[in-house]
Parts: sequence; C-alpha cells; structure tokens
Amino acid sequence: MSPTNPLENLSRAGGALKPEPPDAAEIAGLLRTGRARLADAGNASLALESRFDLAYNAAHALCLAALRAKGFRAANRYIVFQVLPHTLGLGPEVWRVLNLCHNKRNLGEYEGLLEVDERLVKDLILAAQKVADALGAA
Repeated sequence: MSPTNPLENLSRAGGALKPEPPDAAEIAGLLRTGRARLADAGNASLALESRFDLAYNAAHALCLAALRAKGFRAANRYIVFQVLPHTLGLGPEVWRVLNLCHNKRNLGEYEGLLEVDERLVKDLILAAQKVADALGAA
C-alpha cells in the first residue's frame, strides 16, 4: 500500500484503524447478516424503532465488511461510516446520514432517547442500500 493511502494513515500508532488481514468467512457473514437486516428494515409492519435498529445494524455490518475487505479493523464503531469514501468510493450524502444515525443510535442505547421518524428511517435504508449496491459492484 502507498503511504498516502488514507486507510493506512489511519492505522498508524494510536489510529482509528488496525491492520488485519481480510477473513473471507467473516466478510461473508457480515454481508449475509447485513443484507438480511436491510431487507427486514423495509418491513413496514414493524415498529419504526425496530426498522431503524435493523437498518442501522445492516449499514454497520455492510460498512464493516467493506473495511475488512481492505485489510483493516475499526477501533470504534463509527469509523466504518467515515471511511466509506476510501473503502467504497461513497460520498458524504451516504456517510453523513449513517453518522447522524450512529449518533441517534447512541442516544437511544445509552440514554434511552431514540427519536426517529419515517423520513430518517427511509434515508437510513437508502444509504444502507447504496452501501450494499457498492459492495455488489466491488
């Protein structure tokens, strides 16, 4: 890898990424669960909060699969969203939605303040689908 590779730069001492050889079985499992959760997130008969959880976890699994395929593991959950430009070539229209949802997820998990609406869940599902589509093309 080139020393100007942003992922490699983030893996320097104390960085947000750790180099780790890709594991095909791990990546396949992340893709499988990510795609299944994404499909379930579209089920309008589920509670909105459940759909949010499913879509968020789908997006995280898919983004993590992309990062693992590049030979890195994240030190923090949110970094998998922020490196999407470098793992899948996806821009801020995707990772900003995912980062916003990460923050909402944390409020829900740690403070019991999960405030989501139909529009946010729709945007999250669309962003996760863009990740899934980019993985299919990779």
